[in-house]
Amino acid sequence: MLTDGEVIDLVRAGRRDEALAAILPAYRRKVFGLAYSFLRSREAAEDVAQEVFIKVWRALGEFDGRASLSTWVYTITRNSSLSALRARRSERSLSSPDALEEFEVIDESASAETAASDAALMRLVNGLPDKQRQVVTLFYMQEQSHEEVSAMLGIPVGTVKTLLHRARSRLSAAAAGAADAAEADA
Repeated sequence: MLTDGEVIDLVRAGRRDEALAAILPAYRRKVFGLAYSFLRSREAAEDVAQEVFIKVWRALGEFDGRASLSTWVYTITRNSSLSALRARRSERSLSSPDALEEFEVIDESASAETAASDAALMRLVNGLPDKQRQVVTLFYMQEQSHEEVSAMLGIPVGTVKTLLHRARSRLSAAAAGAADAAEADA
């Protein structure tokens, strides 16, 4: 991975393609994860990630290093994801059965009990408010640090921690409610 200064030097030397070739492997997974946290669709997140790297390539000449490269890339990703989300909202509801099915991809080798538990957890996560869902997805499912989630979403680290705490509380309460309901049905 090149430093921000090395990326700027490559761009100034007219080697924009080489700069992108260094950036792409370092940010591919994180860009996809951030897009997915907003869009909750693998296909839409892949499209946005592709669009992000095209935008990064086109705008590399404008990157001046005032913000870190990661912040710059995450800002482009966040803005592109929000634009895609606005465009999709008119097309279909995120709470539709199709959207839930996209998010409930379960390893076929997992036991039926594990698969059912995973699906139930995903339904609970999907029921969280948007910001809490995004933070949970990035922190736990994409395994990003508090600082990386902060940079990706453009919010302070303290806010990330608060959102995680609130999400865990909601998930715990929802899981307890689901367990109580299951006992009542039995």
